[in-house]
Amino acid sequence: MNAIIVGGMLLWCLPRGELGITLARISAGVEWRETMNRRISFLAVVLAVAGILTVRGAFSQPTPQATRKVIKMAGGPITAPFSDAILVGNTLYLAGRIGIDPKTGKVPEKIEDEAKVLLDSEKEVLAQAGMTMDDLVYVQIACTDLSLFQKFNPIYASYFSTKDYPAREFIGAGALLAGGHFELQAIAVKK
Repeated sequence: MNAIIVGGMLLWCLPRGELGITLARISAGVEWRETMNRRISFLAVVLAVAGILTVRGAFSQPTPQATRKVIKMAGGPITAPFSDAILVGNTLYLAGRIGIDPKTGKVPEKIEDEAKVLLDSEKEVLAQAGMTMDDLVYVQIACTDLSLFQKFNPIYASYFSTKDYPAREFIGAGALLAGGHFELQAIAVKK
């Protein structure tokens, strides 16, 4: 047996024919240590980053919940268990409305007058939330007679100061409360 020094380590080797096997084992051991050192270093970096993110998250402020405000118009023509609108953050959800004249409690005889009463009451609800018709982003209109589409459109368009109208749906309905022809519900987002 012979003694040799490799990498600062004193090794005892087998006779000359088996020296190659011993050096291969030593070389494999050195590679194994380098691989493990790289893996341990990588793991240490990952754990450090995870620790920093955890500590940062522990001291961050929670996101405040959006406030919810109920809008209920005084003296409405129908007393029912719903609000006229709900304001959440800067988004207003408007309940379905029918064009009932607040003075008479009935739907006007003329279709044009019914549409105007409906849209005027919608403007009032929007105003309670500090919004206008131009803040509407989605409108759904249920109508008992789809042939009224052409009569409704010019009146509806006159309530906007912009030509960037909200997305809209005009759908057929079998019957509406109080004999109304139109019911409108909408979503508005304050600009």
